[in-house]
Amino acid sequence: MTDVHYNASVYSDDTGKVLGVFAAAHDVTERKKAEELVKRASKYARSLIEASLDPLVTISAEGKITDVNTATEQVTGLARTDLVGSDFADYFTDPAQARAGYEQVFARGFVTDYPLAIRHASGKITDVLYNASVYRDDAGKVLGVFAAARDVTERKKAESLIQAASVFTFAREGIVITNADGTILNVNDSFTRITGYGREEVLGKNPSLLSAGHQDKDFYTAMWSDMIQKGHWSGEVLNRRKDGEIYVEALNIEAVSGVDGKTEHYVGFFSDITGVKEHQKQLEHIAHFDVLTELPNRALLADRLLQAMAQTTRRDQLLAVVYIDLDGFKTINDRYGHDVGDQLLIKLAGAMKDALVEGDTLARIGGDEFVAVLIDQESPANCVKVLTRLVDAAASAQQQDGLVLQVSASLGVTFYPQAEDINADQLLRQADQTMYQAKLAGKNRFHVFDCVRDVSIRSHHENLQRIHKALAQNEFVMHYQPKVNMRTGIVIGVEALIRWQHPKQGLLHPIAFLPVIEDDPLAVAVGEWVIDSVLVQMERWNDEGMDVPVSVNVGARQLQQGDFVDRLKKILAKHPKVKATCLELEVLETSALQDMTQMSQVIEHCAEIGVMFSLDDFGTGYSSLTYLRRLRVKQIKIDRSFVRDMLVDTDDLAILEGVIGLAAAFKRQVIAEGVETIKHGTELLKMGCELAQGYGIARPMPARKILNWIAAWRPDAAWMELPRLDT
Repeated sequence: MTDVHYNASVYSDDTGKVLGVFAAAHDVTERKKAEELVKRASKYARSLIEASLDPLVTISAEGKITDVNTATEQVTGLARTDLVGSDFADYFTDPAQARAGYEQVFARGFVTDYPLAIRHASGKITDVLYNASVYRDDAGKVLGVFAAARDVTERKKAESLIQAASVFTFAREGIVITNADGTILNVNDSFTRITGYGREEVLGKNPSLLSAGHQDKDFYTAMWSDMIQKGHWSGEVLNRRKDGEIYVEALNIEAVSGVDGKTEHYVGFFSDITGVKEHQKQLEHIAHFDVLTELPNRALLADRLLQAMAQTTRRDQLLAVVYIDLDGFKTINDRYGHDVGDQLLIKLAGAMKDALVEGDTLARIGGDEFVAVLIDQESPANCVKVLTRLVDAAASAQQQDGLVLQVSASLGVTFYPQAEDINADQLLRQADQTMYQAKLAGKNRFHVFDCVRDVSIRSHHENLQRIHKALAQNEFVMHYQPKVNMRTGIVIGVEALIRWQHPKQGLLHPIAFLPVIEDDPLAVAVGEWVIDSVLVQMERWNDEGMDVPVSVNVGARQLQQGDFVDRLKKILAKHPKVKATCLELEVLETSALQDMTQMSQVIEHCAEIGVMFSLDDFGTGYSSLTYLRRLRVKQIKIDRSFVRDMLVDTDDLAILEGVIGLAAAFKRQVIAEGVETIKHGTELLKMGCELAQGYGIARPMPARKILNWIAAWRPDAAWMELPRLDT
């Protein structure tokens, strides 16, 4: 039989009438046979691909899947129709690694044993090794990649088991494997080394055979609660070895689940950390206890003091903090050596500790310094017995190497709680400060902290700091009060008076802050600032045509500086436009008489450079004619208290008459302070005192107002009409 292909067509006459059919046959028998062979070969190749247990896939040059076999469907959990046309890399756990392998195939033409992991639609992971090569058309153009994967999951598991077995056998940690009921299935060699139990002795037993009985039921309940909720537990347990020795174990337990998610095994890893714990305990002891006396050190004292303070607050009681310093210990140390001194410290520490009651703390915080914390005190008086015992214990004679050694102790005591909030550090500082009071009082005694006095001291210190800040921040200002001749109307000078422009309290007068600094070095700094500020203002007034003397008050502490005159010269040198003769210094009578010799020298040296002195508040001190004669002062200022009451107090009037007469006798100017009314001025003029200052003339004012005031000032007519006394 011959296979043919026919080609046929009709043929017609001129009118279009069909006359017949023309046919030609072509023999295709051989071609048909060839096509059949190709079809059979393709079907056979497909059968081979489908029969392969390894996933096979063809991928286009664009990275899209063009065909897969059944094994590929099985390993991915997806049908061929879902896979074809999708990105091949989407089905691996690491798509980037898959694409990198694909690029290697294109670069090299093939790859072998390329490791990847396929993710099943259910989430299951299959480890595979891929072998792939490119395929081309007849012209050699790469059309895509043919890839075959080999499942190596079981092999990797086997390798992991081999590795795990090696770890199990040679690990330094003890390892124990149990079933879900806690029955021991296997242990390693380190288990035997740590516990003393051999493998055969524990198989089929429960790990509780190791328990030392130090963990209670609640401990194990919490452990298994964590195991159930988290699948693991870690912590420290006390166990007992086979020989009965107790050891500390660092234990980690992991639950191992099966494919159904249920726990099948427990694996415990443990180490013997007994040595580590003992070393840690030693370090903690060293960190909290004095090496020599075994008493708590400063760190542990701080902790116990905080606890005691909290306990005292809860119980509504008192505690006492006692700072103890041994008197005379250094002498023994220097004379007999440190070894003898150390032994004495040990014995005295024991004696003082025995003087306390249970619950109290004695700590060593330095060479020969100790601190005791006495708790549960009903009142300060309740502490006296314990404090007395401490003093006696510290003073007890101690024998050492044939020597009889004896010292004493000074104790500073403070109590908690106090009226104001106070912390532990402040309590220790109070006790320390008070201990020095005990030393000053004669040693071998205790002294109790004075809270009221401390509040005063702290307040004083805070005020000093605030005044220091005010000076640094230019909060001080100068006001000026004119001094006049009441009869002629001439302004003979102005007195400079400091004020504090406080940012919160407003303008403060000197009485609010100068007494705070009078015994402090800050008084010198403020005094020099005043002089410098006044000289600056005098330069400005000179430029404006005003040339009147300005007096400045100088405190005793500033005058007592050995280099007062030299420092004054330096300040004057900074202001060459100001004549020294225009600067006057006022000193209180009481200050001037503290050291007559030194004061006389200062006045003399100042006079040499043209600076004169006035004796302020005259009549309030204890001047004698001799003192007044020795002090080379230009002017005497009568204290305002005498002037204020002269109209109603005959004694004050008599004093005024005496002072005015005395000033005239010694050829000193006299000026009355505190002239508040016309009547005051009138009476003073009648007594021969023409110079005055006071609110009745002018109040202190800022520098900017002085010039206008001088220009407008006129004395009262009653003053000008009085006849002048011939003095």
